[in-house]
Amino acid sequence: MRYEYIPKGVCSRKFVFEIEDNIIKNLEVSGGCQGNLSGISKILRGMNINDVIKAFEGTTCGPKKTSCPDQIAVALKEFAAND
Repeated sequence: MRYEYIPKGVCSRKFVFEIEDNIIKNLEVSGGCQGNLSGISKILRGMNINDVIKAFEGTTCGPKKTSCPDQIAVALKEFAAND
């Protein structure tokens, strides 16, 4: 299933997930730190969304109260709640 999320409070502008049976098949990120986010996207392939939420939730970026990993967790929690 394709799921799009607009992150808040970070440099990234959009996340596009491909998720099947709660497993992340792919994540494309528009904007943000492309090298880091490309690496994160590769690491997430094949991972269960609940494991990603647990690992990423609450991660901050400098003085910000959120980060791209935290926003990925927010997106996946929203996906799980609406699935």
